[in-house]
Amino acid sequence: MSFIAKPKVSHPGLPRNALGLTLRDYEGGMSTLCAGCGHDSITAALVQAAFELSIPPHRMAKLSGIGCSSKTPAYFASASHGFNSVHGRMASVATGANAANGQLHYIGVSGDGDTLSIGLGQFCHAVRRNLNMLYVLENNGVYGLTKGQFSASADVGSKAKKGEVNQQPPIDPCQLALSIGCTFVARSFSGDKDQLVPLLKAGLSHRGFAMVDVISPCVTFNDHEGSTKSYDFTRKHFHAAIYADYVPPATEIRSRQAAGSVREVTMHDGSRLLLHKVGADYDPSDRVAAFEYLSRRQSEGQVVTGLLFIDEGKPDMHEVQNLATEPLNTMGYANLNPGQKALDAIQARFR
Repeated sequence: MSFIAKPKVSHPGLPRNALGLTLRDYEGGMSTLCAGCGHDSITAALVQAAFELSIPPHRMAKLSGIGCSSKTPAYFASASHGFNSVHGRMASVATGANAANGQLHYIGVSGDGDTLSIGLGQFCHAVRRNLNMLYVLENNGVYGLTKGQFSASADVGSKAKKGEVNQQPPIDPCQLALSIGCTFVARSFSGDKDQLVPLLKAGLSHRGFAMVDVISPCVTFNDHEGSTKSYDFTRKHFHAAIYADYVPPATEIRSRQAAGSVREVTMHDGSRLLLHKVGADYDPSDRVAAFEYLSRRQSEGQVVTGLLFIDEGKPDMHEVQNLATEPLNTMGYANLNPGQKALDAIQARFR
């Protein structure tokens, strides 16, 4: 995983949490993502959330698949456990790790391509099992790592880098998660740290599967068809001695809005996003009402943000499957291998 090591220097006056740690103790390597990428804002929010919850870094496990989003775990909590799986398979790796040790804080970071296309089945079954983890979906609507094809969350009418217009309806991860029994559903915007950090903290504290869909602008595909300064035009009309690419630095998009309001945000490519933050009178405990609310706002061209649904009463995977509460790596040999007599008793139940 590509990253640049950060210097080990910190100001002695930095605030410390209940463990005596500073924000620097929850950071990872320096990001190699494009300047202005919304994913880096999400990384900062994850660092802030873990710091404020005083989670020991060595009690955290970070997991990801493939894609720009899946580089994120390299950029926070360098002292924690980490596993970068293959494309779309993060959820099953998280399930196995969680079954072996349910006492860690599991943070899965995925993208719209990694989750809603090749990993869709994996995602659905992790939700169905109510796996105890925070699942962050960094949603930018494109396959950024492979140059900007439409992902499954791309809106109808959105344009690709070469001008192609998307005609296929998107998959809304929040409505999907609601429909298959997810016990914690939230959505935020990467530039709204005031909203995103509390949602991540709530997700980390939730007992069960907490899905946070984060709209995260992609800065790389900001050039326009017809421009004589675009990457595409330049490649077609000029001879280059070597092949190289360059992503111009951009400014992070930030947004602040009051609860219950609608705010228009202009993205890097000039498109506009209508963010609707749920108000104080919104009831996140009614699954049917949440689904109807999301559908109605979506038909009005708005993207609803906030805590959309929560159910604290549903048992998680460990409770349903009656799994051992003690991590397998701390069990003694006699518990891990109870012997022939115990095996005979188990087999007798199936005869």
